[in-house]
Amino acid sequence: MTLLPRNKLKTETQPEDSRGNKLFPVFLKLENLQTVVVGGGNVGLEKLNALLQNSPLATVKVISKAFLPDIHVMAVTYPNIRIVQKSFADTDLDGADLVIAATNDANLNKYIRQSAHDHKLLINVADKPELCDFYLSSIVQKGDLKLAISTNGKSPTIAKRLKEVLNDALPAELDTTLQQMNAIRNGLSGNFAYKVKELNRVSAVLVNGPKPPDKKYLTLLVWGTFVAFLSITILALWYKEPEFQFYVRSINPAFYYFLGAGFVFAMIDGAIGMSYGVTSTTFSLSMGIPPASASMGVHLSEIMSNGIAGWMHYRMGNVNWKLFKLLLIPGIIGAVSGAYLLSSLEHYSQYTKPVVSLYTLILGGVILLKAIRLNRKQHTQKKIKRIGLLGLGGGFIDAVGGGGWGSIVLSSLIAGGRHPRFSLGTVKLSRFFIALMSSLTFITMLNGAHWEAVAGLIIGSALASPVAAKISNKISAKAIMFSVSFIVILISLRSIINFLIKII
Repeated sequence: MTLLPRNKLKTETQPEDSRGNKLFPVFLKLENLQTVVVGGGNVGLEKLNALLQNSPLATVKVISKAFLPDIHVMAVTYPNIRIVQKSFADTDLDGADLVIAATNDANLNKYIRQSAHDHKLLINVADKPELCDFYLSSIVQKGDLKLAISTNGKSPTIAKRLKEVLNDALPAELDTTLQQMNAIRNGLSGNFAYKVKELNRVSAVLVNGPKPPDKKYLTLLVWGTFVAFLSITILALWYKEPEFQFYVRSINPAFYYFLGAGFVFAMIDGAIGMSYGVTSTTFSLSMGIPPASASMGVHLSEIMSNGIAGWMHYRMGNVNWKLFKLLLIPGIIGAVSGAYLLSSLEHYSQYTKPVVSLYTLILGGVILLKAIRLNRKQHTQKKIKRIGLLGLGGGFIDAVGGGGWGSIVLSSLIAGGRHPRFSLGTVKLSRFFIALMSSLTFITMLNGAHWEAVAGLIIGSALASPVAAKISNKISAKAIMFSVSFIVILISLRSIINFLIKII
């Protein structure tokens, strides 16, 4: 390894170039070098972990007067790690190639740096960018593919966050692609121009991305499903609801209230990605609609609105298809089960209504907390692994309470570190099929419903859906979330208090 001469090393007196990152990236074969780490505490352990995670065969000598137990364990696990329990001396750098100063003593770190430079060695000093000749990067690795991220020592936190984003965005299968590309490269014959042409043809998929499902077939699936559902609904209404025939001649004034409400609630849902179910259910209960009928009205209206919104998100490339498949079937099972249970208790609506109001009260509190924490720095939770269980629970609670799919599923996905835009698009599209199945369950179970409310919500939300999908990232959500939460909480409390007054 050729190192810089002493007068070429960066010193504290040299000005920092503020016009961008001028660092030269390089990947070292640490198994062929001798690395010295000075420090056996938490900082030394962190540096040692960084070295061994990337180069398990690295040859490292760790020098310190005391060591954490974890470092002793690492010395046993990795045979190329050698622990030397003593105070640092200049002679400890004899034969070294790289030095890392990781003590909590600033003066000692400066002394180690000077000693390293006297030996013409490059050194990294923990948490002191101005004393470093090189930085340890945040690393994203997918098999043989390795990406190093540097912020020029300005913000390790930014580097860490970028690492998390890239690690999530780059699929593990990319290493398989790399191996296949290497095999193709080694198997190509012909002149250089031919090899370049063939490699460009094969690697085009990396530039253009994986081919999404054929738009023609997805269009047929969505609209075919909708037409089939509409046909079943009309037949069910024709045979079970004689008064449905008279709605053509006379429209209940309540229709217009629900039409406006459906439009407003769908716009709010498009802006913040949640709350349509809870706001629509709260409004319906306040207008005297029983819980099961209220939930049916919400889910019937969400079929068209979520179908349109899901289609818009699909056209904008906002759907994670793997996540969609994991959510869909468990979500449908949970929604159908919840709809069946709530419909079975429709005759006891005077008792189920305060229970649902309590649920909407809780959801209102959840939305309020999210509004308060919206601009605060929050630690990302571990990514949720049991997506099916999340979909099952979200679908069930959504059907029973008339809403909550967005508040539960979308919030959990985003809190678990998934990309907000792709999570929103995926949840919207899966919601179409879940609302469809729960609505069919409600229609077959209920003998009567408030169709003026259902029709108003359906048309109002459908009118708002194409616009709502496009404004999802153009409106400040905080004020809307505060307003929604206060309205939901107040109306839910009113319903609960009225129930308590009646029984007292």
